Amino acid sequence: MPLLQNHIAVVTGAGSGIGRAIASGYAREGARVVLLDVNEKAASEAAREIRDGGGKAEAFALDVARREDCIAVAKQIAGKVGQVSILVNNAGIVGRNGMLGAAEAVIKDWEDIIAINLTGVFNVTHAFLGPLRATKGRIVNIGSIQSFVHVRTPSSPAYTASKHGVLGFTRALAAELGKDGVRVNAIGPGFIETPINEKVRASNPDVAKMFIDHTPLGRAGKPEDIVGPAIFLASDLSAYVTGSIVMADGGYRAV
Repeated sequence: MPLLQNHIAVVTGAGSGIGRAIASGYAREGARVVLLDVNEKAASEAAREIRDGGGKAEAFALDVARREDCIAVAKQIAGKVGQVSILVNNAGIVGRNGMLGAAEAVIKDWEDIIAINLTGVFNVTHAFLGPLRATKGRIVNIGSIQSFVHVRTPSSPAYTASKHGVLGFTRALAAELGKDGVRVNAIGPGFIETPINEKVRASNPDVAKMFIDHTPLGRAGKPEDIVGPAIFLASDLSAYVTGSIVMADGGYRAV
């Protein structure tokens, strides 16, 4: 029997990269998947690919930074799809302005990154809290190696702060929702080749080399490398796991 049979799974930032890979992986394991992305076209295309492969998927547009929109889409999904039992908070952005950059750029980075990467996780989680508690559901938040360390090249204090916050939120929520049977965990990807860092990889190959040289497995990750941990944390295989983070970083934090 597929590991996620009879589940309805919502994945944010599902139009590309890690979110798209997780949505496809969940569908292969029998879940009905709801793909949310600020880029509605990308989410719809990803959902169509899943349906073409025999899976069940719907797509909705959502900017996770807009709290009222999160509440509205949760109601829409409840009415059109059903009761959500898995939530993956994956939507995120990066910025490359350190504190010593131009003031306007530094401030914009901070406001945009915190709004999406951290407040967005709160907004979506809060919007789906009712069905998740009712189903004794599972929440999977996408953290980072920067939930623990600050990667200095290129510097991004806002991104590091946001991912530290995601891990803290994961642990706090796990402690609070455990009595309801809701499990809350995180995944900590290392350097993963996704569209979000494609320009940096192309224009500054030394950045990729820096990560790979520090990674015992000696390669960058692919979005598919995050799918296994995401399935594990959403399935009954992890029935006694909550408040944890599964590192999928090729060993980056081991050295």
